[in-house]
Amino acid sequence: MDQLPAALERAGNKESWAMADAISRVLKSSEELHSWRRHLLSACMRGLVAMYSSSKDESKQEVEKSVLLRLEELLCVVEEVDPGDWYSLVKTGLKYRYRDETFLKVLNVAIQLLYKKESSL
Repeated sequence: MDQLPAALERAGNKESWAMADAISRVLKSSEELHSWRRHLLSACMRGLVAMYSSSKDESKQEVEKSVLLRLEELLCVVEEVDPGDWYSLVKTGLKYRYRDETFLKVLNVAIQLLYKKESSL
């Protein structure tokens, strides 16, 4: 469980995310669920930064789209991010995916959630 978020940053494959979903279901009634989701959110952002940096030609669109949708889902639940991860995602995403409709949609949702009046970000 401790090593999975780091693996998710590198892999971006469905099997790893299936394991993360299984762990989330097990933790559903646990106090650790929020912390786990924060780790997954961070892994999503770092994974996207890695994908965008290494694949500037948008060749992995389906994988990126699934991670972006998962990012949106996690943002709606967690509503807080690490500022360094957020900065890297926005900078790299706008540099390499400024035309990607899914990225821009998720970025808009994230901005709406994270920059509310009561947000600390």
